[in-house]
Amino acid sequence: MITIGSRGSMLALWQANHVQALLHTRGIESRIEIIHTTGDKITDVPLAKLGAQTSTKGLFTKELEDALLDGRIDIAVHSLKDMPTELPEGLELVAVPEREDPFDAMIGSTLEDLPQGARVGTSALRRQAQLKVLRPDLDIQSIRGNLDTRLRKLDEGQYQAIVLACAGLRRLGWSGRIAERFEASRICPAVGQGALAIEARSGDTTVSLLTHEPTLRAVTAERACLREFGGGCQIPMGAFATMDGDRIHLESVVASPDGALVIRFAAEGADPLALGKTVADGLKAGGAHEVLG
Repeated sequence: MITIGSRGSMLALWQANHVQALLHTRGIESRIEIIHTTGDKITDVPLAKLGAQTSTKGLFTKELEDALLDGRIDIAVHSLKDMPTELPEGLELVAVPEREDPFDAMIGSTLEDLPQGARVGTSALRRQAQLKVLRPDLDIQSIRGNLDTRLRKLDEGQYQAIVLACAGLRRLGWSGRIAERFEASRICPAVGQGALAIEARSGDTTVSLLTHEPTLRAVTAERACLREFGGGCQIPMGAFATMDGDRIHLESVVASPDGALVIRFAAEGADPLALGKTVADGLKAGGAHEVLG
């Protein structure tokens, strides 16, 4: 019997139960332990500002990692997009199951149908920046809370539309609420978006059999690109990799929060780590450091 650590939100528990079911089909029994993270406890501060205030890159992972290191849990299930690229000593990413839909979605209205100056809610600088490129007139405001909380705020009229990850909506059976789905050429997803990450103590390979190799190769390239910019998950940067046989196509974007400066770069290769660095170098050559600064 292994203990799975999870955040307590509806989506996090769906993810933990999904991993539990995958393990059960392979003859491994488990139980789920709920652990509350810094990002869960503070819900009235925008994520980018919260990251700066707490001086941590793991707003939704640190307490789970502490529980791993303490031996209170055996594995932690994360949304991969929440994971910094540098993990604490003694821990490693041991499995990445097959990815769900990696793209972003608009709920409440399509982008084209929103009136001038409409109020749109999003928690990510990355989404804000790319939305501003597409619709500079929008009044983009921070929205925090779990998926169901954000949908409730939309339904109450606090926003005319909100932007969420397709993956969470699909996992919870709410894909019918998607008004528009953005391909990477319009809003490039967060690094690892749509993928789950299973973290364990170094050397523990018990759940490595859950890894989906094409997903792992794709997200490894994305994370290698992010690592070149410091490895945090709240910067206005997106990266998305697709597989074609052994070849990986990686595209990435860095944009200023006001949408005034946008840098894109794409490349292909077979080595995900080398490809990630190549794309990061291309972004830097285009002025990405100035934008992120």
